[in-house]
Amino acid sequence: MSSQLRIGVIFGGRSGEHEVSLSSVQAVLKAIDKERYTIVPIGIDKQGRWLLDGDPLEQLICGGSASADAPFWPRPEQLAGIDVIIPVLHGTFGEDGTLQGMLDLAGIPYVGCGVLASALAMDKAVSKMLFAAHGLPQTPWQVVMREEWKAQPHDVLDRLETHLAYPMFTKPANLGSSVGISKANDRDSLAAGLTEAAAWDRKTVVEQGVLHAREIECAVLGNDDAIASLPGEIIPSNEFYDYAAKYLDGASSERIPAPITPEQTTAVQDMAVRAFHAVDGSGLSRVDFLLNNDTGEVFLNEVNTMPGFTSISMYPKLWEASGVPYPRLVDRLIELALVRHAERSRNRTTFTALPQA
Repeated sequence: MSSQLRIGVIFGGRSGEHEVSLSSVQAVLKAIDKERYTIVPIGIDKQGRWLLDGDPLEQLICGGSASADAPFWPRPEQLAGIDVIIPVLHGTFGEDGTLQGMLDLAGIPYVGCGVLASALAMDKAVSKMLFAAHGLPQTPWQVVMREEWKAQPHDVLDRLETHLAYPMFTKPANLGSSVGISKANDRDSLAAGLTEAAAWDRKTVVEQGVLHAREIECAVLGNDDAIASLPGEIIPSNEFYDYAAKYLDGASSERIPAPITPEQTTAVQDMAVRAFHAVDGSGLSRVDFLLNNDTGEVFLNEVNTMPGFTSISMYPKLWEASGVPYPRLVDRLIELALVRHAERSRNRTTFTALPQA
């Protein structure tokens, strides 16, 4: 990495987390070392069209879109010469393995998890089954399909109330940033939450809430030798850490490191790395937990393969507190992307049959 690398930074995207991506990328662009890297900004509008000319960030911040004849994917020559991509995209069509697959096909190194880990972690229903197979403790949960909810709402409510206790949380299976999440304390609010979640995804995850819950987060960095940061605690401004509490009202706060016992700290760090490896993660992830403040039990909630990088986001703050400042964190993520790409490039892709004896 002695010569200046060309870093493509992708942001925006066709997702309910489009605006979060725009906030994250501004922090990344501010922190990245301009003397070490040449930055190539690449925007994706809400329709999925790519913006590669002018100032894509300013255009998207102002609510603009690409022209009607703009491509839904870049031409190979438009990405030629880019050494590493940083996909600062959250949610569908950016964090779910779709973009990662395109970059793999193009042979371009990129920061973060690959296709498999991105897709697994994005789908909360599938990842929960995987975490259960790895013996990671979780709260009780159920899955509801949109067509099932539409066709048999009373049966769905009966099933959920049989297997789960209130409060319950309803979540679109394939989304993040708390978009579409609701808390239900009774049958009516549960029905409203299922309807809201079903507007965002064909699959809804319903989780039994943790009483006296504290929200603990831990950052993971690395590839096969991943390490965990100090855990932090979120103090949400609302009843739970919803979208407004995360991004709008500015009243939520955090405690870093989290005021938990040394044993709980070790458990959180161990579970974070185990969950990261369970999905075959690489580069980075933020792993979220729920801590029952009465019993001391720690439950794995989810893995976020491209956590927020805004000025208030926990991932960079956790590493700052763990001795890795933001600019160095970006450097490290780029290094990990190149290492992972080099490792994948060692795989044979041509098979020659041995001659018959």
